[in-house]
Parts: sequence; C-alpha cells; structure tokens
Amino acid sequence: MDFKENQAIYLQIANHFFENILQKKWNGGEKIPSIRDMAVEFEVNPNTTMRTFNYLQDKGIIYNKRGIGYYVADDGYEKARALKKEQFVNEDLSDVFRNMQMLGISFEDLQRYYQQFIKNN
Repeated sequence: MDFKENQAIYLQIANHFFENILQKKWNGGEKIPSIRDMAVEFEVNPNTTMRTFNYLQDKGIIYNKRGIGYYVADDGYEKARALKKEQFVNEDLSDVFRNMQMLGISFEDLQRYYQQFIKNN
C-alpha cells in the first residue's frame, strides 16, 4: 500500500478496513486478520496497526474476543457506512462542489457521469 503524506497511516489502514466491510468482503460477526498479519501486509510497525484496531474498536466497528481475535461488529457495516458518509460530507464534498463550480459541471452532468461510472463498474 502506498501511503499518502497528508493523512495518518493508521487512518489509511482503517480505510482499508472500511472498504472491506462496505464491499461486504468482511461481514458482521466474521473474524478479521490479526494485528500482526495486518502489520506484515502493510509493512508497518504492529503499534501502527494496533492504533488502527483501537480506533475501529472505539467507533464500534470491530470488537475483540480476548485470546481469540478481532471480529466485525454485527452492526459494523452500518457504523462504517455512517462514519464514512460523515467524513465524505464534512471533508470531501466541499472540494467536489468547488471543482464543479470551477469546471462548469452541473448536477445533471454529474448525474450522467455517475451513471456512466456505475455502468462501467
């Protein structure tokens, strides 16, 4: 994974978790890879992945079964979706609107581009 410099690494790893949960690769009640496995996969210090796990646990998206491992919360999908939606609205949407205004893109154009995107993915 190529990390961006403008965001903490543990949050970028958390985004990987969000993607897996929101794409339903990891479902509620399912065990997820261990802290060590994730540290090896992302080539980071285990303390960094521990910070990711703590963040996701604080948000109620994952939970720990002591001695067994970490699992996606039963309502992890809903919580992940709500958190990512809030982040998108608060952090990204103003940039989208600003670019639309500068580039002369209307909501109708945006809808057409979105439909094309959905069709191709």
